[in-house]
Amino acid sequence: MLGGTEFVGRAVAEAALARGWEVTVFHRGRHEAPPGTRELLGDRTEVDGLAALDEDPGSWDAVVDTWSSAPRAVRDAARLLRDRAGRYVYVSSCSVYTWAPPAGYGEDAPVVEGASPDAGTTDYARDKRGGELAATDAFGVDRSVLVRAGLLLGPYENVGRLPWWLNRVARGGPVLAPGPRDLPLQYVDGRDLAEWILGACEQGLSGPYNLMSPQGHATMGELLEACVRVTGGPAELRWTAPEVVLDAGVEPWTQLPVWVPPHSDMHDALHSADVSRAVATGLRCRPVAETVADTWAWLRDIGGTAPQRPDRTVKGLDPEVEAKVLAAASGA
Repeated sequence: MLGGTEFVGRAVAEAALARGWEVTVFHRGRHEAPPGTRELLGDRTEVDGLAALDEDPGSWDAVVDTWSSAPRAVRDAARLLRDRAGRYVYVSSCSVYTWAPPAGYGEDAPVVEGASPDAGTTDYARDKRGGELAATDAFGVDRSVLVRAGLLLGPYENVGRLPWWLNRVARGGPVLAPGPRDLPLQYVDGRDLAEWILGACEQGLSGPYNLMSPQGHATMGELLEACVRVTGGPAELRWTAPEVVLDAGVEPWTQLPVWVPPHSDMHDALHSADVSRAVATGLRCRPVAETVADTWAWLRDIGGTAPQRPDRTVKGLDPEVEAKVLAAASGA
């Protein structure tokens, strides 16, 4: 496991341990590795940062890599491991598709241009596409798996989406709930993603896979109502028309995490992918209520404040802005 101490990487490591697999975690030492793993320390961004991995005599059935920055870091690791590992699983993103992919897009949709496995950090979409190219260049198409993940939720989340909603609902009072209530969502619990990855290794899968729940697995209403139930606070969801939200200048996806307006390019791209290949190869998605409840339990265990990746934007809506939008919606 390249990484393995945060969010998806940690979920993969823990799922593999639960199956009785032997897990080696290569990481920078900034966070504790899951108990039971074997650790190698190094920083892929530094000169000789892979020395511990290079000097280790081990070999592996599979490598899982969640890298999100300069593709050359994936290139270097993949080249180092291509004769010592059977398969390379790179956790990519549906952001690699040329914006904006139409509703129902599959793995054959056009991808961004200008990506290179030799590149330094550029932008998220090209970084992820460059990582894909680096993995396939080293391991070939037949020994690499490209996991094009969508919206990721669940325990250990360090991006700030579901944790923000949970903490906002827990504060209580009128809560701006962006409509429509039945807006279909598409996401994947990091633990379900992890189980699919391990299954892909067992099955010897290769190639790209869109990895998120089937369309409409949950709705915006089901998500937020689950937040109300698990937090137990006196929150009142105020469902507000998307036009009112947008007219107030609120940014979908960032200021109101998860939500994007219906019948838009954003909704087609972020909540409408074809995931039939993943489902046919074993993807199973737990109910949204379970994801919400487990994330809330984890948040409480760590004191209520989720970790935040420094390379991701801070999510959430300012309380004063929320109050103004609610007032506008009610005609006050």
